[in-house]
Amino acid sequence: MAQRAGVSKAAASKVLNGVQDFSARPETRLRIMEAAEALGYRPHVAARALATSNGRTVALLVPKLTDLAAVTIARGAFERAAERGYVLVMSEDFDEHSAMSAFRDLVHGGRVDGLIVASSRPEHKLIAVLAESTIPHVFLDRAVPGTGRNVVLDVAGSSRLALRHLAGLGHRDVAHIAGPPGITPSDDRARAFTESALAHGLTVCHVEHAEPTEAGGAEAAAAIIGAGRATAVYASSLAQAIGAVHAAHEAGLAVPDALSVIGNDDFPIAAYLTPPLTTIAMPLWELGRYGADAIIDQLEGTAPADVVIPTEPTLVVRGSTGPPGSR
Repeated sequence: MAQRAGVSKAAASKVLNGVQDFSARPETRLRIMEAAEALGYRPHVAARALATSNGRTVALLVPKLTDLAAVTIARGAFERAAERGYVLVMSEDFDEHSAMSAFRDLVHGGRVDGLIVASSRPEHKLIAVLAESTIPHVFLDRAVPGTGRNVVLDVAGSSRLALRHLAGLGHRDVAHIAGPPGITPSDDRARAFTESALAHGLTVCHVEHAEPTEAGGAEAAAAIIGAGRATAVYASSLAQAIGAVHAAHEAGLAVPDALSVIGNDDFPIAAYLTPPLTTIAMPLWELGRYGADAIIDQLEGTAPADVVIPTEPTLVVRGSTGPPGSR
């Protein structure tokens, strides 16, 4: 490419990578850019970051790398960061020690310019450390009240959709499998579930808090089934909903004839289960993109602000919900 433009490799590299203190005539820059376009050249974002004094690198801290929601969020964040010339790295916050270790390595080690935290929990030491830190950061999905730098989904809207669907099917006694208490999306979703049920004239028989896993959903659903009233369950994660269907089968209840089940979040596996799961699809990919924009905007001089993703949840109706039956 440098040969095609009639310049040195060093000059071509500096122009393409936007080196600010490199002086070149406008016609030289034009030749380089035309040569790059003709040859289909695209600069390697990671290489560019490593070669500059500003690393242009941000980190995303997620609860579990195995979680489908976290992976989807990360894909959106990675893509948006790359579009804006930044590198995104990921770290898992499976406990407080791992989170603090990642913070020290990434931030104090000067490896990243900003931090996207998608794993905040009540009393997590990282929250207090960030409050005293100068590192630009945002809280993604799990809001930290009062920080003014939260990027979140309309989780209350997901509960309203679920209850509207169940009420339309004729259910009157409903239950909710929430996430762990104290985590904002879990609390907000559970609160909206109760409020929306009352608005539709439904009775909330049970609210069970559980980990967002298949095992957590199965255990919570077993407690709900044991109480003997609910004809429908709304779970706060797809994994919990899968566990709830399993618990229903173990109890000899047909889904949806004896118990309807709705899961939150929609992934391809939901369509291939028996029965296929009705879900509330959340804009997780868009959430990742908004999170990347929020941290990069901070790095480029914009003050932090709370953001609610404008994309609304959508209901995906499949075979796991129906009118109340024999239960």
